[in-house]
Formats: sequence, C-alpha cells, structure tokens
Amino acid sequence: MKIGVIGAGIVGVAAALALAGRGHRVTLLERDAVAAGASRGNAGAFAFADVIPLATPGIMRKAPRWLIDPNGPLSIPPAHFFRIAPWLLAFWRASLRDRYRAAVEAQGALMKLSSAALERLVARHRLEALLRREGQLQLYETADEFRESLPGWAERRAAGVRFELLESTGAIAEIQPGIAPRFTHAGYTPDWINVVDPELWTQRLAEDFVRSGGQIERAEICDLAPSENGVRLAGPAGEWRFDRVVVAAGAFSGRLTAQLGLNLPLETERGYNTTLPAGAFDLRTHVTFSGHGFVVSRIGDGIRVGGGVELGGLDLPPRMERAASLLRKAASFLPGLDTRGGTQWMGFRPSMPDSLPVIGAASHPSVVLAFGHGHLGLTQSAGTAELIADIVDSRPPSIDIAPYRASRFSRVQK
Repeated sequence: MKIGVIGAGIVGVAAALALAGRGHRVTLLERDAVAAGASRGNAGAFAFADVIPLATPGIMRKAPRWLIDPNGPLSIPPAHFFRIAPWLLAFWRASLRDRYRAAVEAQGALMKLSSAALERLVARHRLEALLRREGQLQLYETADEFRESLPGWAERRAAGVRFELLESTGAIAEIQPGIAPRFTHAGYTPDWINVVDPELWTQRLAEDFVRSGGQIERAEICDLAPSENGVRLAGPAGEWRFDRVVVAAGAFSGRLTAQLGLNLPLETERGYNTTLPAGAFDLRTHVTFSGHGFVVSRIGDGIRVGGGVELGGLDLPPRMERAASLLRKAASFLPGLDTRGGTQWMGFRPSMPDSLPVIGAASHPSVVLAFGHGHLGLTQSAGTAELIADIVDSRPPSIDIAPYRASRFSRVQK
C-alpha cells in the first residue's frame, strides 16, 4: 500500500518507520526538517509514570491562582483568552470525576503499550546507546504538598508504576546531591528513561526509515482531499496521491483535519526551555519540580531547564521571559547550577483537553489521525506507531482505541 505520513516529528517518524516495517511504500512529508519542532526541544523523557491528565478534579479552582503569575506553571496570554474559551470548557468537562477516571485508565493503557513498544523498538533497531535509564525524582517543598500528591502516587501504583516515596532531605541527596533543602519530600521512579538527545533520537529513527526504503520529502501540505480512490495531498511544492494518509503534524494538524469537517479542540501548549552547556551541573537523574511545573534533564553533555504550560496558540510571538524565569527558579532550587551560556527555545506541543491523543481513522477511512499527545509525544510515540500500523493493516489493535477517537468531543457524545 502507498502511504503518506504528514509530519516528521517523533510521532510521524515512528509511525512511518512502523509502516515501512510492515512492507508499505511510505513517504514522509515535512514542512521543515526532521525533528524541527517539539521533537527537538523537549526534555527527552519517556514519562511512562505520567498517567495523570492535566484535567484533574478541582483543577479549575487552582487555575485562577496560577494565572495571576505570568511566569507560573499555567499561563494564557490575554490576546488568546477568548479564542481558547471553548477548549477551556472542554478541559473543565474532562476534569469531572467520571471523565477523569476514564482518562486515567486510557492513559495507563497507552503508557503500558508504549513502554513495551519502546523496548521492542530499541531491540529491533539497536538503540540502547541512545538511552539513559537513570530514573526520575519528583520533588515537593512541604509535607502538605507531599500529602496532596499521594492520591496521584496511588494512581501510578494502580497503573503498575514502581516508585519509592522519600521523606527527608538526606534520602533525596542520596539520589541527587545539590538540591536546596527547601525540598523535603520526593517520589522516585527508578524505571524512568530519558534519551540522550530527543533530536538525535528522532533523526536516528528517520535514518532507519530511509534505510528500510522509505522516502522523506520537504513539503508543506495545505490541502487534504480523500476520495474513493485514495487521498490527494497538495501544497506549494506540488501534488501527491496515496492509498492512505496519516496526519501526524502535531499542533498544526487541526488545519488539515478541518478540511475533513472535524472541528477538534486541539490547542497549542507553548513550551519554553534553556539548554546549558556541559559542566553546568552534576545531574544524576531527571528532576521534576512539581509545584512549579518544570523539569531539569540531561541533554547530550548539557542540562535542559524547561516546562510549564502556556496555552497561546500558533500565531502569537514567543515570550522568552518564561524561559528566563524557569532558569532563575532552577538556579535557586539547584544552588550549584551554572546558568551561563544557555540557549533558549520555544516550541509547540499539541494538546487535547483530556490529555489523551487522537489516534484512529478520521471521518474518511483513508485518513488516519495521530496527534494531540501534549507533553507525551516522545513517551507515546512507539505505542502510537504500532496502533497506527494495525489500523492501516486492518488488524485488531492491541488495546482498545475508543478512548482516543476523534469523535469523543463531538456534541452528540454523552
């Protein structure tokens, strides 16, 4: 079968590689370069322990307090607020207890599949040298903050995540020295995995895709038109025809799916970070500052400080003060951190209100959707790729994909 995959971020590249491995003739179409967006600038984590969606019960009571601080964990630029109102309404609905429970179960299922799929991918393509199996430390400043986190750790336990809860600065320092003593409690997930560099990881998969017979073309796709005979794609560089098409264009996917009559609540989380050069800090594990919404991770020989959620769409100019603010916080939390010589970055993360991606056939069966993973694109890429290959091949997927269907936000859904 002749298949086109739109988008050469990690989800698109992984899907293209899986489809080529099934014997299909696959062309990967990308408006920029491989891993040019969020797949280059993310924290490099396979966050299989993150089964809890952003939309948790009671989240709307906390959000106004966060929004007061423009550099806090959650930010919405005033110029984007009214445009995002429908998404916020869907986000509130997703936080209702029954929907939240369903989202946790669906996220757990996809995480379990993605963890196993990653190991299959690593073995098949000999990728172990590109991984760091160093665990993750999630930090809390007070006993009260730690106690508030315990239901979330119970959710992780139910999902099969291994962890250890730490209740002293000494226990924390045994895993990661150099953390400010204000952080008195933590949760440690020993099975957490990072890549050496997310851009390098994605490029390596793209190279293996080409070696397997796949093609990569630089092309912006503006028109998507399915018919009885397949799918026609068109853009400034020309026209293409495929038997089936996979839309994996990340935050830009909504502009294409709208042509199929799908009005999906796909929003853009603008992620900010600063990557510091080698020697900035002796980081021994991935560190998450839970109450402040950012992480510190090793990328190559350097250190990356980034995170937060800015719901700001695709068109507003970046506000790099958010990256600078996170770096200042990191310097106070890690007193030995050398903040000199860093490189700032901002990228787009495709986010659905319930934190679940869109995976499955579109309104037309010749178009398959794979986007909306939010913070978890790298984490869920291998599992998503296997599901997409099963859908294209008309095989029963290894997990129930109903929770990820595009129609879950339609007005007729109950």
